[in-house]
Amino acid sequence: MVNTRRPLALAVTVLLAVAACQVQESREEKRPAPGRPAPSAPPARTGFTLVATGDVLPHTSVIERARFDAGGRGHDFRPMLDGVRALVSRADLALCHMETVYGANGDYTGYPAFKSPPEIAEGLAATGYDGCSTASNHSLDDGPAGVRRTLDALDGAGVRHAGTARTPEEATTPTLLRAGRATVAHLAYTYGTNGYPLPQGQPWSVNLIDEARVVADARAARRAGADVVVVSLHWGTEWQDAPDDRQLTLARTLTASHTAGRPDVDLILGTHAHVPQAYEKVNGTWVVYGMGDQIAGEMVNHQGQRDPRGNQSTVARFTFAPPATPGARWNVTRAEFVPQLFDIDAGRVLDLNHALAQGADVRGVRDRIRDVVLSRGAASDGLTMAE
Repeated sequence: MVNTRRPLALAVTVLLAVAACQVQESREEKRPAPGRPAPSAPPARTGFTLVATGDVLPHTSVIERARFDAGGRGHDFRPMLDGVRALVSRADLALCHMETVYGANGDYTGYPAFKSPPEIAEGLAATGYDGCSTASNHSLDDGPAGVRRTLDALDGAGVRHAGTARTPEEATTPTLLRAGRATVAHLAYTYGTNGYPLPQGQPWSVNLIDEARVVADARAARRAGADVVVVSLHWGTEWQDAPDDRQLTLARTLTASHTAGRPDVDLILGTHAHVPQAYEKVNGTWVVYGMGDQIAGEMVNHQGQRDPRGNQSTVARFTFAPPATPGARWNVTRAEFVPQLFDIDAGRVLDLNHALAQGADVRGVRDRIRDVVLSRGAASDGLTMAE
């Protein structure tokens, strides 16, 4: 594995300057966030692009970096995400995965029980994210109060959320977002909560993965008006490049579920494993088994070794086209991924293709990510690495 830290740190300043030049243009193209009034889509704009990214996992070093970037007054996560801002903000719909809950009044912690600064929500909004999945094994690190603070902060920043809830009504109401002409439902679930029991009297606080529940929720979202149903799953085996048997089985089952000849789930987005995993078309539906960690501190694997894979990830980008006949499926006409790295020395998310173009020594890392993503034959179904 190539040591990327020194050359990446040297390239960051140049990369951020390029990104800054793109930001104003990209923000003008970005539609208003869901929940705000949005103009009607132009007649010629019929399809939409969806971008999704991996785990936001702020370890103590990440929190300290955000404080430094804020000049010691609060926390500023916008500079960390500047390198992906143009890509995210240009999408019609952009989804993140907020793995941790938020603390308050300076009580912020990293591993093992995370409480992150709520300013992360503002950073995500400024980057162009419309919504985030919030169901993870860390969803109950600070009990119901952590769930409430997180969702309150995301609401305050105008970022929608799916996977955790403050009330039973919120838990049973699908998150519906606009993307061009389409209404997109975002559903999210986690395999567990690190042994923390669901809060007494509040079993609806965190969505746990249950095959029948996911299908039922997807069908309910369709009845509520969803043209496209996207399911985020916090699943898999940590530090394993290949999807495990549970991922493969659940992916096959969920993508095989149909109602009136139409698939109940249109896209599956995976998180949790800390490393990029394969993309695969299963029963005609794209499955991203794992996008990896978008933001995380220096990662140590189960063997106690520093593992640079824990700071590697992908951006998934799918272009959907409307059906020829009303009520039929919106099809993915273009499937792409962008290799990404969190440079822990500089505290910045980097698009590796851009970094390579700027002279950073990242070809080995980029190619490793590409090989993992394509390891289950996705290239034959049209998946490409975006340049």
